[in-house]
Amino acid sequence: MLDIKTLENWLWEAACKIRGPVDAPKYKDYILPLIFLKRLSDVFDEELDKLAEKYGDRKTAEELVEEDHSLVWFYIPKNARWAEVFKQSTKLGEYITDALRAIVRENPKLQGVIDRRDFNETTAGKRIITDDRIKALLNVLNKHKIGLKDAEPDILGRAWEYILRKFAEGSGRSAGEFYTPKEVAILMAKIVDPKEGEEVYDPCVGSGGLLIKTALEFRKKYGVDSKIKPLTFYGQEDSPDTYAMAKMNTFIHKMDANIALGDTMNRPAFLTKEGSLKKFDIVVANPMWNQDIFTQATYENDTYNRFIYGNPPNSSADWGWVQHMFASLKDNGRMAVVLDTGAASRGSGNEGANKERKIRKAFIENDLVEAVILLPANLFYNTPSAGIILIINKNKKNKEKILLVNASKLFEKGTPKNLLPEKSIHLISEIYHKFKEEKNISKVLKKEEIIAKDYNLSPSRYITQNGEDTTLPLDEAVVLLKEAEEEKIKSDIKLKQILEQLGFEYGTKS
Repeated sequence: MLDIKTLENWLWEAACKIRGPVDAPKYKDYILPLIFLKRLSDVFDEELDKLAEKYGDRKTAEELVEEDHSLVWFYIPKNARWAEVFKQSTKLGEYITDALRAIVRENPKLQGVIDRRDFNETTAGKRIITDDRIKALLNVLNKHKIGLKDAEPDILGRAWEYILRKFAEGSGRSAGEFYTPKEVAILMAKIVDPKEGEEVYDPCVGSGGLLIKTALEFRKKYGVDSKIKPLTFYGQEDSPDTYAMAKMNTFIHKMDANIALGDTMNRPAFLTKEGSLKKFDIVVANPMWNQDIFTQATYENDTYNRFIYGNPPNSSADWGWVQHMFASLKDNGRMAVVLDTGAASRGSGNEGANKERKIRKAFIENDLVEAVILLPANLFYNTPSAGIILIINKNKKNKEKILLVNASKLFEKGTPKNLLPEKSIHLISEIYHKFKEEKNISKVLKKEEIIAKDYNLSPSRYITQNGEDTTLPLDEAVVLLKEAEEEKIKSDIKLKQILEQLGFEYGTKS
């Protein structure tokens, strides 16, 4: 079996073959489709070998598959198989592009997944990546077989994670839009604890990591017994490139996943026949924190009855995402979402109205918040800030109580980012499922205690630890500043209207 260190070295060697002509963020555009092609081809070869054992020889096996494509996982046309691609020596970019398109013709559900990149593409009349470099890349990728007997499905998932992580380390904020550190995803999967036959949804699915870790947690618990009713997965992603990665990633893991392309907040993809939102048993998500791309029109013109507890400010869509997810839950559904730490506390303890506090107040008073987990700082690639996991449950066992977990010290120092070790994942998961108090780490509070603190859900407000940094994070301060500016503009408009009604001209000196 291909181990993770060998895999990472292999992938980095591949990336180095196209360094220079291809920017680091675009490595994935060339490497991932080829790894996917190799995985499909290697699995296809294994399946032909099994059929050959059953029917006597390889030729018979190939003839049977040509007649009945359903005998294999994915049918790969002969000219598109890895061995054929690898032996090409001329017009390689054109050949690979045609091969990927041939696979899509035979497997329509792969359309827009592996055929997005033209390997023969030019800019200003010059090839982006030459045939020589493509051949060097193929030579590296040819070093290892990655069929079912050579590499576990999760090892291939780690290939995605490795390339995305290397991209994230060098590209800052944008990477965090679609990459959640795997240990955070594993923790969330353990928290939602998927059961037989449940439907799982991620409205900002990114590369599919949260859905995949939920699938792996389910398989770890139930195995792959055909009698066990499997999970069904749904996700939506606005970026076409990231959507393609999610599709490839879920295909690699043989998941029953419905991934849609589009803007979830303005045009949710999963609806009932009547046009209302489809409901799910589980929602897991890590939306981009403090998004300021949505205006009040998004919330005011909503036709799906999502924002029943109030409209979030333009400066942060965090509680807009929470309300969309909540509206997407079945009556007994549960959700775990990663948010900026400020989402747990902004507006609490301050005078005057605050849109986020108003929404948070409604969730607390309706006894929907089950737990809040404060994560260690510097886990995420788009920010050094900590982040929280907010758990909302429509079927809480511990009524009128909220579990707060301060896991800010439960990390291992890493470079360039900190890590959440396995023992910490196990501890946090155990604390959550047993709903228990652990000295200096967790507290179970009555709803009234949270209300008395003006609806502040920040674990560090109730569970302090030695040496804890109480400095306001920069991104939280920016959101508060933007929100104050929004309120100032509203106040100025209102004052102008009043003065005009009284016959005064706003802005003139008396």
